Amino acid sequence: MTWKRICGSDDVAANTVRKFDVEGIPVLLVNYGAGYRAIPPVCPHMEEPLEESGVVVRCILTCTKHLWAWKLDTLEMQGETEKPLKAYELKHEDGLILVNIEEELVYEFETEDDDDDFFK
Repeated sequence: MTWKRICGSDDVAANTVRKFDVEGIPVLLVNYGAGYRAIPPVCPHMEEPLEESGVVVRCILTCTKHLWAWKLDTLEMQGETEKPLKAYELKHEDGLILVNIEEELVYEFETEDDDDDFFK
């Protein structure tokens, strides 16, 4: 296990998101009021940057681009969401938020066919 400091526990306001660089790995820290989640900084749907389009309301993170959403305390998918949200293990210690990063969590995205290939 490799625990790394991400920030102080008061560095991210309740119901907000903030992107951090943890030794070269981008991590989005989400404060949902009752706790925190450390996740990859993009929506698993179409790589939308969640630091710009992520909204947290009543423990649910919603990507406003296509309305995919996840309940943050359980990571349960909401509504029409089709892919789970990945999360890093996280803990509080002496007023700090630490994240366990063994490797960068990434999503697999479908590549769009080139228009030229479509007509072949």
